[in-house]
Amino acid sequence: MIKCIIIDDEKLAREVLSILILKSEKLILVEQFSNAIDAIKYLNANKVDLIFLDIHMPNFSGFDFVQTIKNPPKVILVTTDKNFALDAFNYNCIADYLIKPINEDRFNRAVKRVGIKREQPLTSSSSSDLSTKEIYVNIDKRLIKIDISSINFIQANGDYILIKTEGSNYTVHTTLKKIEDKLPKTSFLKIHRSYIINVNKIIDIQDSTVLIGKDLIPVSKNNRPILMESINLL
Repeated sequence: MIKCIIIDDEKLAREVLSILILKSEKLILVEQFSNAIDAIKYLNANKVDLIFLDIHMPNFSGFDFVQTIKNPPKVILVTTDKNFALDAFNYNCIADYLIKPINEDRFNRAVKRVGIKREQPLTSSSSSDLSTKEIYVNIDKRLIKIDISSINFIQANGDYILIKTEGSNYTVHTTLKKIEDKLPKTSFLKIHRSYIINVNKIIDIQDSTVLIGKDLIPVSKNNRPILMESINLL
């Protein structure tokens, strides 16, 4: 996945971008900032692939930010001002220039233009598997972080999915396929057309069910051999 952050002093603009990022199969939002200074502090300690950056911010403009960062990642400028488009492309790191309000199709074209390759499917030896620690879900216009290791299972229910963790349940408007692509393959397995489970949470396996916590989850006949291969069977 392409790790990205948002830097914009407008709360509504951050919310719109957050929703578009959440809908993208290529992107994962790791943090967002209302000012450039806090973002610089974050980037001094963390690496990201892409920044959605507002130009006009108090005290420190988007161009000031780009000039300050050493070896900046790819940047997509997001602004209401059309007057700086030519200036923007004097910077090698700037991949595109989006005008607010942002159209979803135009947003997706900008992401394609960035040219960052998605990570390959994860394997047990992949270090990326270890670094995927959380996902963000959009619930009532709020982005809520969920610790991946706390997830017991995920159940599809029409146009929604239920994410059941050790302490909470989350109902999210998305597809099982989309969240499956964002989960580490060494820990999560689709055992039924409506269920993905965290194999580390399995308590008991019977012929056609697994027990996770207090929940009995069905295992389809076709997926049972894959499940048995995934466990450490004595």
